[in-house]
Amino acid sequence: MAEPLRVVLADDHPVVRDGLAALLGSVPAIDVIGTAATGRQAVRAAVTLGPDVLVLDVQMPDLDGVAAAAEIARAAPGVAVLMLTMFDDDDSVLAAMRAGARGYVLKGASQQEIVRAIHAVACGEVIFGPGVARLVLGRLAGGAATDPFPDLTPREREVLELLAAGLPTAVIGARLGLAAKTVTNHASALFAKLQVSGRAEAVERARRAGLGQPS
Repeated sequence: MAEPLRVVLADDHPVVRDGLAALLGSVPAIDVIGTAATGRQAVRAAVTLGPDVLVLDVQMPDLDGVAAAAEIARAAPGVAVLMLTMFDDDDSVLAAMRAGARGYVLKGASQQEIVRAIHAVACGEVIFGPGVARLVLGRLAGGAATDPFPDLTPREREVLELLAAGLPTAVIGARLGLAAKTVTNHASALFAKLQVSGRAEAVERARRAGLGQPS
């Protein structure tokens, strides 16, 4: 008999997290080996526990799910990330897939659908829930996007633009009406999404794409 798949669950809502753990715990082919309540905890669990699959929500504190997926793809590439979320907009879906997630399933999916998705991504497949698949196919049919940084949120794009313009964190915060720590958090998230090592590399990429140029 094959060994059960080792799974970590990451969701910031305890009721959802515990409910999903109970749901999957009843499946013989799945072993829930850990949980995480924040994006950074999810990345840490991926690295330290080495699960076969990490089930991750898009909306997470500390580090959002898309940025966490990008970190996991870099730090623990052997871990398959499955997004399980209520966000069904095409920007969230495509950002997650660009970040390295192998599947995207909506909360409200049946136990059978979730289990099937976990097994699929563990085997290297890419899988979408039915509603998500329609969004992705529609976007692909519409042609490739010309946006050089399509996975950044509007706020992250603003921060990147101001970083590329050479502004320090405190000035960016004042310009956007944000605390310096909030600017730093946005910067960390966009660095992860762009898969760069830090500010200098992000600025270089942004300037190559035409951001931060004098008007």
